[in-house]
Amino acid sequence: MKGLGTGSAMPPMVNRCVAVQLFFSFAFAYFLAAMLRGVTATLAPYFSDELGLNAGDLGMLGGAYFLGFAAMQLPLGSALDRFGPRRVLLSCLALALLGCVAFSLAQTLFGLTLARGVIGVGVSACLMAPMTSFRRRFSAVAQMRANSWMLMAGSMGMVASTLPVQWLLPHLGWRGLFGLTALLIAAAMMLIASSVAPDPPRSMTGDASLTGFGAVFRHRTFLRYAPMGFVHYGGLIAIQSLWAGPWLVQVCGWTPSESSQGLFAINVSMLVSFLAWGSVVPRLYRRGWTAHSLIARGMPVSVGVLVLAVAFGANSGAWVWAVFCVAGTVLALSQPAIGQAFPAESAGRALTAYNLVVFGGVFSIQWGIGLAIDLFQSWGWATRVSFQGAFAILAVGCGLAYAWFVGFDDSIRLSRVRAAT
Repeated sequence: MKGLGTGSAMPPMVNRCVAVQLFFSFAFAYFLAAMLRGVTATLAPYFSDELGLNAGDLGMLGGAYFLGFAAMQLPLGSALDRFGPRRVLLSCLALALLGCVAFSLAQTLFGLTLARGVIGVGVSACLMAPMTSFRRRFSAVAQMRANSWMLMAGSMGMVASTLPVQWLLPHLGWRGLFGLTALLIAAAMMLIASSVAPDPPRSMTGDASLTGFGAVFRHRTFLRYAPMGFVHYGGLIAIQSLWAGPWLVQVCGWTPSESSQGLFAINVSMLVSFLAWGSVVPRLYRRGWTAHSLIARGMPVSVGVLVLAVAFGANSGAWVWAVFCVAGTVLALSQPAIGQAFPAESAGRALTAYNLVVFGGVFSIQWGIGLAIDLFQSWGWATRVSFQGAFAILAVGCGLAYAWFVGFDDSIRLSRVRAAT
């Protein structure tokens, strides 16, 4: 973490040693949250075989995590601004621990889905709490760097959800894996409790009321990013955390073991990308680049690769999805950009409101892809063509969301001209 504050001096209240300790305690918790997010893609073939799940069932099971996650975002934002990241994160992680235990014991699809929803609620603060803390303690450039490295820790969790999980399955089974994860969450809670200083409570007055969220949702920066956050960012996470695995198995004809290796490669690629973003962002900002300009240049690549993946069909192996996900990592800059568009005392609400949009998109798209695949198959389409049809709908949505993003400023200027005349 040397050079965390490169490009801008770190606030006096946070020295480098404390910043490193703060970062790594948060990063361990987020590593576990990301591992829990992505493990469904690796375990999908086993769930299908053991419980007889179809594509829609898998989408619902995977999406339950994101539904619970999204449902927590608005109350989470108010809690972060009022009680501070440390207290809120510890409370949420206690729920994640209980959810993992319940998942390891569940015997039905309903029980698994409910437990996975509780896990989603429990890990809902694992990124927003650190980002709120960084917004209060770090300089603007340091926030960008710390955010990228937090997402790198998340990518490490996604990597851990692939081949390492595959290796452990014969020894622990998927139920034992969730029991082990519960123990690791307990360890993360102890690390945070001992490493992160409590934040002083803040009063919830004026801008912290419900109207504060209304102001967030009406903010120009929020409106500009919201469609792309819902469709593209949400779609990227939906593919990375679930649908890349079934695509490799059912479209490309890979075995579950080969699919795990492919998912491992995808997530390692994203890990390296976030590490690189953390290193180059300060230099790019010094040269005049902004989150807006970087995203505007980078997103057409991601959309283009998604279109090619649909067109290639069975030839779209792990490398294609790795390129799609890596190209989409530029969207990670949208989170600190939105946080910086608001005062520090309302950063929790701004960040969680955007996270609600993103993970609402993940749930909708993750489940929607499964429903679309089932629908197309009921029309007599082949499995490969059904997957291509569902992903083509996502590609169209991503293109429209990008068009909104790049055209947003022009539409604002046009409306102002019309109002003036």
